[in-house]
Amino acid sequence: MADQPGALRDWHEIVRTRDVTLLDGLLADDVVFRSPAVFAPQEGKAAATLYLTGAVTVLGPTLRYVHEWHDAGSAVLEFEAELGGRLVHGVDLLRWNDAGQLTSFTVMVRPLRGLEKLIGEMSRALTAAQPG
Repeated sequence: MADQPGALRDWHEIVRTRDVTLLDGLLADDVVFRSPAVFAPQEGKAAATLYLTGAVTVLGPTLRYVHEWHDAGSAVLEFEAELGGRLVHGVDLLRWNDAGQLTSFTVMVRPLRGLEKLIGEMSRALTAAQPG
């Protein structure tokens, strides 16, 4: 872990502790989040925070990273999680700037039934997070 870039260490800390307040320092203002469930990229810190908070809430209890590849400015994180008895397998693609803030976060998930379950759970989490 010592050889991990700072942004990657910070992301792992968020996942490990499920402390989403740490996202504020990790995400660049112009970060772009790409979801496997939403066609349009979600632009900006507020949108990315909403989606990543939902993901940590929904996947966090069983999320485990099983493989990782990184260089100085990007990483591919292969993960597994269980949702309602369904195995979800996916990858997170992360890119960060020279300041160590994430500028891009893309999620890909399989199989289809796992993705469908994730979409339903994320929809509930995002609805619950909306004010009023």
